[in-house]
Amino acid sequence: MNKTRSLCYIIGLLIVTLGISLTIKSDMGVGAWDALHVGLSKLLFTVGTWVIITGTMLIIINAILLKRKPDVYAFITIFIMGPAIDLWLWLLNIEPYNLMMKFVIFTIGLLVLSTGVSIYLQAKFAPAPIDNLMIAIHTRFHVKLSVAKTIGEVIALIFALIFKGPIGIGTILVTFLVGPIIQVIYPRVEKIVGQFS
Repeated sequence: MNKTRSLCYIIGLLIVTLGISLTIKSDMGVGAWDALHVGLSKLLFTVGTWVIITGTMLIIINAILLKRKPDVYAFITIFIMGPAIDLWLWLLNIEPYNLMMKFVIFTIGLLVLSTGVSIYLQAKFAPAPIDNLMIAIHTRFHVKLSVAKTIGEVIALIFALIFKGPIGIGTILVTFLVGPIIQVIYPRVEKIVGQFS
């Protein structure tokens, strides 16, 4: 992986985690997996610690589904994302006091998150275990990627509800809007990165 792609990987993940942290701070609901991490953090540890714990579990599950060795490089991703989320949550001293402010913070978080994903994917290195779960379900059970993604999200949503994670309108917006936003941003980021590769 060259320097440009290495930078894309690290900077992209830092931007992704900023976006996730903004959506958490917005108090409008977050993506299913993030809701699970926040819900679990109310019982023990931090949100970032749970990103690492659930990520490790998913790496093992993905390996079982794909009948191959665990993706050790995916550990790099979760060990960057976990501490970064905790750092952003600590730095972002935001307490939205009305619905408009919540919506603005959430919208910024959604756009930042999507931009971060578009940047970190340029590296083509060590996808997050959640993304690999979609591929593992798709490969093992021969379902469409969209179906595989939905299965993963529903599983996370069920556990998030059990652990009283922040499920709300934001959860629906993240689920249905991140993909289309990435589809718009990704080619533009790819063109910029291509000039430096």
